[in-house]
Amino acid sequence: MIARPPRAVLVLEDGEMFAGEAFAAAGTATGEVVFNTSLTGYQEVLTDPSYHRQLVAMTAPHQGNYGTSDQDAEATSVQAAGFIVRSASRTYSNWRATGGLPETLAAAGVVGISEVDTRRLARHIRSAGAMRAGISTELVDRDALLEVVRAAPPMAGADLAREVTTSRVYDVDTPDAPFRVVAYDFGIKRSILRLLAAAGCAVRVVPATTAAERVLAWEPDGVFCSNGPGDPAAVTYGSAAIATVLGAEVPLFGICLGHQLLGRALGATTYKLPFGHRGTNQPVRDQVRGTVEISTHNHGFAVDNASLARADRFGAVVVSHVNLNDGVNEGLRCADAPAFSVQYHPEAAPGPHDGRHLFGEFADLMRRCGRGRSTTWPEPGAASPLGVVDMEPGSASPPLDGKRSRGAGT
Repeated sequence: MIARPPRAVLVLEDGEMFAGEAFAAAGTATGEVVFNTSLTGYQEVLTDPSYHRQLVAMTAPHQGNYGTSDQDAEATSVQAAGFIVRSASRTYSNWRATGGLPETLAAAGVVGISEVDTRRLARHIRSAGAMRAGISTELVDRDALLEVVRAAPPMAGADLAREVTTSRVYDVDTPDAPFRVVAYDFGIKRSILRLLAAAGCAVRVVPATTAAERVLAWEPDGVFCSNGPGDPAAVTYGSAAIATVLGAEVPLFGICLGHQLLGRALGATTYKLPFGHRGTNQPVRDQVRGTVEISTHNHGFAVDNASLARADRFGAVVVSHVNLNDGVNEGLRCADAPAFSVQYHPEAAPGPHDGRHLFGEFADLMRRCGRGRSTTWPEPGAASPLGVVDMEPGSASPPLDGKRSRGAGT
């Protein structure tokens, strides 16, 4: 007889409780509970640093069917605090797989709960909003776990970029690249580095708190501001650095948290969405091109459109992208400065890839600004842990520096 898996429970901040079965590491994890509507890509979700300190519930019922692969990870380890599914596959079928989902989570020390009514959970989050929650295989009493959940820190006001950023400067070796780009790592993903390299960028990755003056001293052709977790209002050093870069008229491209920080640097405000956008099926209208893209999202905060209309620190700003589901801002372009950004993820892995043209637009912007003088950095960075980035689909992703914490609020 097959032994029944250990019991696990999920308790939300408002007292709602979901019983289930443990399928990964044993223990207790707290964080903000959110849902993701993607049909595939659970490994990319779990290893995305933007999910730091979050308990991720997948609305698609079956998870783990194709296992996990070292080639598909977006960081060196699982970044989500916990994983919530309806059904977790104990077996997998995939010639590329190097392990199973339960084993991957257990090795990372991440708690997972299955046999949860994720439909009811997603509907509850949609009506009540994203909130703190806890998964536990130890505290199966509702009131005991609820006490732990309510003592956990909230997402609003949290500066999490400091917790997931690299600890040192490193270079991505891209032979014969015409542009030198400094990338601020607020929680950068491997897919971003690969696509920057494909666009002709030799990338120097720097910690989130790096002073803009140091970056500008390297005379980069452009600056990239990455995705990342937490409340953009708390990442004041990021928006301050962006303002300095804008003042120097260096081309700038931002994604996700980088987009929000650009908005704040321009004088706009940000706010917390009730339950956020997370999934690979979000329709976004490109106001400039007059097209609609299906895009991948992972954000709980957004730039306020009304405040963006009044932002004038660096000239006029145009709302470039809008979410067709709820009208939330999804992009901006500066009319008087060489800068633009999007809220969604054009680097999305495993897809969709509708927004990948934005990396080419960044290269075009640098070219129009007369950039691309030399691929040799004035000051050498640390020995690159990335090496030459292989751009072939399905190739081994370059390793990061291994300094990121997992973020399982245990």
